[in-house]
Amino acid sequence: MTEIDKELLDILVCPLSKAPLVQVGEWLYATDPEGRRRYPIRDGIPIMLADQAETVSPEEYERIMAEAARTTGQ
Repeated sequence: MTEIDKELLDILVCPLSKAPLVQVGEWLYATDPEGRRRYPIRDGIPIMLADQAETVSPEEYERIMAEAARTTGQ
C-alpha cells in the first residue's frame, strides 16, 4: 500500500464537497456522509478528479469511517 504523506493528506479535500479525506488502502475516502465518494491512488498519486470518483454504499461508508477512526485513534 502507498501511504500518502500526512502533510499532503491534511490539505487534500474532496473536489466536490470539500470534505476532508481519509486513506484506507489504495483509496482516499471523503468524510462527507452525503456524497460517500472515494478517489483512487495510482502509482502513489491521488487522482482527485470528480469523474474518477466512485460512490460507495452507505454500509461501505460506515465500515470505512469506523476503520479509519480505529487506525487514526479518533
